[in-house]
Amino acid sequence: MSKDLTENKKYGFAAFIPMFVFLGLYLGCGLYYTITGTVEQPWNQFPRHAAILIGIVVTFLMCRTMPLPEKVKHFCKAAGDEGTIMMCMIFLVAGAFSGVCKAMGGVNSVVNLGLSLVPVQFILPGIFIITALVATAIGTSSGALVAIAPIAMAVAEGTGSSIPLYFAAVYSGALFGDNLSIISDTTIAATTGAGCDMKDKFRMNLLIALPAALVTVIAFALMSSGTEPISGDLSYSLVKIVPYVYVLVAAICGMDVFVVLISGTFLAGLVGIFTGSLTIATFAQAIGSGMSGMMTTSIVAILLRGLIGIITVYGGIDWLVDVLHRRVHTRKGAEYCIGFMSGLLDFALINNTIAIMIAAPIAKDIADEHHIAPKRNASLLDIFACAVHGLAPHAGGMLTLSGFYSALNPLAVVQYNFYCYFLLIAAIITIQFGLLRTPEEKEYIRQQQEKAAKN
Repeated sequence: MSKDLTENKKYGFAAFIPMFVFLGLYLGCGLYYTITGTVEQPWNQFPRHAAILIGIVVTFLMCRTMPLPEKVKHFCKAAGDEGTIMMCMIFLVAGAFSGVCKAMGGVNSVVNLGLSLVPVQFILPGIFIITALVATAIGTSSGALVAIAPIAMAVAEGTGSSIPLYFAAVYSGALFGDNLSIISDTTIAATTGAGCDMKDKFRMNLLIALPAALVTVIAFALMSSGTEPISGDLSYSLVKIVPYVYVLVAAICGMDVFVVLISGTFLAGLVGIFTGSLTIATFAQAIGSGMSGMMTTSIVAILLRGLIGIITVYGGIDWLVDVLHRRVHTRKGAEYCIGFMSGLLDFALINNTIAIMIAAPIAKDIADEHHIAPKRNASLLDIFACAVHGLAPHAGGMLTLSGFYSALNPLAVVQYNFYCYFLLIAAIITIQFGLLRTPEEKEYIRQQQEKAAKN
C-alpha cells in the first residue's frame, strides 16, 4: 500500500460525510415534500441518483493528498465489481420478466386467482409466508423479491390497500429466508467466519427467527383485518400463470436466478403469443419497457457502490470496526458488539454478505476471548446484518422494490417491515437475559463466577 493511500485511511468518522449528504438530501427532501403535501410523488422530487451524485462530488473534494484521477479509479473499481454488475443484471432481467408477464395478462391472472381462492384477510400474511418459504428454499432474498413483489403490488392495487404495506410483507419474508436458509450466502459467510457447522447455526437462528416470524404473521393479519371483500370481475387464465409457477419451481430447485428470469421471460412471451395477447413485436417491446423501468435502479446501485468504495478507501469502515472493538469489556458487551458491528457495517455497505465477511474476523477474536460459542457468534452476525438491511432505506432490496413502483416511499416500507423489528427484539432479549447459551458456555460462566466469589 502506498504512503498516500495509508494516510488517506485516517479520515475515520469523517469518511461517512458523503453518505450523510446523500441520505440527508434524499430522505430529507422526501420527508419535507411528504409533510408539506405540496406536490405529487414527493419521493421523486429529489431523485436518488442526483443525491448520490452530490455525495460523490463531496468525496472527490475530500482528501487533497490524493489526485482526482486516483479517486475516480477507486470509485470505478468499486462501482464495477462483480457483485454490483450481477445485481444490476438481475434488476434488468427482473424488469423484463415483469414487463412481459404484465403485458400478456399474467399478473392479473395470478392476482385474480389468489383473490378467488384466499380470503382477503389472509392474503397479506400469506404473502409473507410464501415469500419466506421461497427465499428459504432458494437461499437469496433478491430472487424472492423479483418474483413476488409485482404480484403483491397488483394485489394491493386490486384491493385498494397500501403498496408499501404489501411490499413490506414481501421484504420481510425475503429476509426471513435469506437469514435462515442454509444455502444463503450470508449463512455461508457467517458460518465460515465463525468456524461452525451450518446446521448448528441454523438451529440457533431458528430459535430466534421463528418466534419473530410468528409474531410477524399475527401483525400482518391484524393489519389486513379490516379489508373489505373484493367484488367484480375476478376472471383468470391458468395458462397465463404458468410462467410464475415455472420461475418459483425452478428457483426452488436451485437454478441460478439469472437463468430462471431469462428463461421465464421467454416462456411468458411464448404464452402470450400462444394466447394471442402478444405478438413478436409487442413481446420485444414489453421486454424493452420492463428493462427501462429498472435502468434508474441499476444506475443508483452502481453509483452507491462506488460511493461506498471511496468511503472504504478513506478508512471509514476500519474506523467503525476499531471503535466498536475497543468498547468490549464483558460477555454481554461482546455479544452486543458482534451484533451491532455487523448491523452498522451492513447499513454503511448495504450488502449483508460483505458486512459479515468484514466483521467475521474481529467477531471471532471477540467470541474466543469471551468464550462465546461459534454457532452463537455466526447467528448474531447473520441476524443483525439481516435485520438492519431490511430497515435501511437505501438497501438493495429497497432499490428492487422501487424499480417496480417508482413513487415508493422507502420509509413507509421500513415502517411496516415488522419481521426485522421483531427479529432485532428477539436477538436483543437473548443477549440481555443470557438465553440460548450452550452447556459449554454455561460451565465457563459458572467457573468464572466461582473464581470471582473466591477472590
